[in-house]
Amino acid sequence: MSSLSDIGTIKDIMQRHGFSFSKGLGQNFLVNPSVCPRMAEMGGANERSGVLEIGPGIGVLTAELARRAKRVVAVELDDRLIPVLDETLGEYSNVKVIHGDALKLDLAEIISENFYDCESVAVCANLPYYITSPIIMALLESRLPITSVTVMVQKEAADRICAPVGSRESGALTVAINYYSEPHMLFRVSPGSFMPPPKVTSAVIRMDILKEPKYDVGDEKTFFAMVKAGFSQRRKTLANSLTSGGFLSKEDAAQALAAADIAPNARIESLDMQKLAVLSKKIGKK
Repeated sequence: MSSLSDIGTIKDIMQRHGFSFSKGLGQNFLVNPSVCPRMAEMGGANERSGVLEIGPGIGVLTAELARRAKRVVAVELDDRLIPVLDETLGEYSNVKVIHGDALKLDLAEIISENFYDCESVAVCANLPYYITSPIIMALLESRLPITSVTVMVQKEAADRICAPVGSRESGALTVAINYYSEPHMLFRVSPGSFMPPPKVTSAVIRMDILKEPKYDVGDEKTFFAMVKAGFSQRRKTLANSLTSGGFLSKEDAAQALAAADIAPNARIESLDMQKLAVLSKKIGKK
């Protein structure tokens, strides 16, 4: 198979299979030959590892993963791409393509059935921008037996995910990702690296999964409900944002903030993970 990052090869494959890009599925195929090898290497693919890929497209990244990993399972939602992948990945005996929605499939079962003889399992994906947050959170919240999640996302989302918790750039997603993992910005990818080119710059990030959370937040449901309430109205003081949505009474909010030694006029975006953890435990007592 000719280089899958070659525009001529891509156009030929698309024409033979009658394929056209779907804006609704956020499809952009990589044509920069240097990006996928870097993603595969920095995503931890090696001869002892298994890799779960979400949204393989025509298999550009999949092929690079297959050259390095012991086994690759790629989950593709678009049924039009299944015969394309049969062709582009036909030479790799260590690749399995599953047709389905990654948000609905039992990924734990897929990992158990396909990577039983692998020392470790990682996730690597070029995610459609419209589904970045749901996919990342589904992977983290499921507590799958994986070591890392390496994804290409919109640079704006990457900046937010990798921002320090307690900075103005951070948000609820930042807090959640830092609870489950350690995020790292790897490299940027220009719009011209894709076909068709998106209107925004992209970036590749890696989230190294924590075996145990670094912070004791008490009850996790309380913690994430607090984070959601606080960031839903982040420009308000924390005392107001925790009460305006009915999460806490004014009295309970004031008492919890005081017990956590947090000023009543503080905003949630100013609190680091340690402060958030302390506040969550104080709220839990309410």
